[in-house]
Amino acid sequence: MWYEKILFLFKNKELRIKFLFVIFLFVVFRLAANIPIPGIGVEDLRKFFDQNQVFGLLNLFTGGALSNFSLALLGLGPYITATIILQLLTMIFPALEKLYKEEGQAGRQKFNQYSRLLTIPLAAFEGYGMLTIFAKQNIISDLSFPIMISAILTITAGAMFLMWIGEIISEQGMGNGISLLIFAGIVAGIPINIFQTFVTFDASKIPSYLVFAVLSVAIIAGVVLITEARRNIPVSYAKRVRGMKMYGGTSTYLPLSVNPAGVMPIIFALSILLFPGMIANYFGTYAGVVGTVATSIGLFFGNVWVNGALYFLLVVLFTYFYTAVTFDPKTISENLQKMGGFVPGVRPGQSTAIFMKHILNRVLFTGAVFLGLIAILPSIVAGATGITGFAFLVGGTSLLIVVSVVLDTVRQINAQLQMREYETF
Repeated sequence: MWYEKILFLFKNKELRIKFLFVIFLFVVFRLAANIPIPGIGVEDLRKFFDQNQVFGLLNLFTGGALSNFSLALLGLGPYITATIILQLLTMIFPALEKLYKEEGQAGRQKFNQYSRLLTIPLAAFEGYGMLTIFAKQNIISDLSFPIMISAILTITAGAMFLMWIGEIISEQGMGNGISLLIFAGIVAGIPINIFQTFVTFDASKIPSYLVFAVLSVAIIAGVVLITEARRNIPVSYAKRVRGMKMYGGTSTYLPLSVNPAGVMPIIFALSILLFPGMIANYFGTYAGVVGTVATSIGLFFGNVWVNGALYFLLVVLFTYFYTAVTFDPKTISENLQKMGGFVPGVRPGQSTAIFMKHILNRVLFTGAVFLGLIAILPSIVAGATGITGFAFLVGGTSLLIVVSVVLDTVRQINAQLQMREYETF
């Protein structure tokens, strides 16, 4: 039973230390998200983030660190951007693709090291951009050169510190550290949302609240269903005789997830979609043609219908792209052939790769459309019910990250528990 697993988690000394250490790192993250950068006032920032959709979304994923102008101002954005850039480059440079796909764990570690190094200049550039945008919006006063350099160094150090915390959490085997920190940033706003809902409670909206609650439960159940859904491909193994023993002759299956890309396509799409708005905010204060064009671009991408359509399209495209980068049917078919495995009715080798690619594309269409709908669902529900405080409960990146992270963390903790249970025999 689930409560027995929780008891065992706390009874086992090693697991208990790991779990408490991860909780301690969450506390450190929340402290960093509330320590302001020296020399910068934050009086008008929260009002700005409430009125600006682009920066409000960024603020959500940093757990309020952006509106606090804290050490964790950029959150994990630079590291995620660096990872996106390098994964895009694998499609261009064969050597980088070989490093990522074919050189095993050592190649992945080297690839991750490149991501860490690229994070440093990206964090400095994004930090400078944020400070400049806020200065041009008259949210903060113009910074002198020493204060600007000090702020950029502090912001960069904060981004690298969060990246380091995320990797330490991953090493504990309790889940993906980067996803868990984003998860912590999202759920940090739940108490404030609950408080605001009670403060602004309107009895005339009770039917809307009931509709909202039903939609929340139904959509969360749908997200769990699609996230856990699999398409099983039957695999048989030929019988082999070695010495006096016979091996193989068994049948199993190869599970293909309906949503193999997880939350990464939504994160990628957001990273691309937020850039036009940020650039428009940066140049919008300029006089003349530049300011006019920037304002027009900002209004165009700020349109609800345009933003929703582009968001949906980018999520679908990035679902196919990310799956193509991380899942190679040719390699899987070759590995099956080496182990004496085959798909019944399909010739081993190239034919198996083509068959698996065909199945994957069919399954992936469902997953991609599902991700796209989840991404734009908050706007639809908010428009239908008039309730915006709990939009993260009914769709979008927030919901998918929360559900995916919880399921993945539960799986990893179960794996840790099972490993310890086997050791007791």
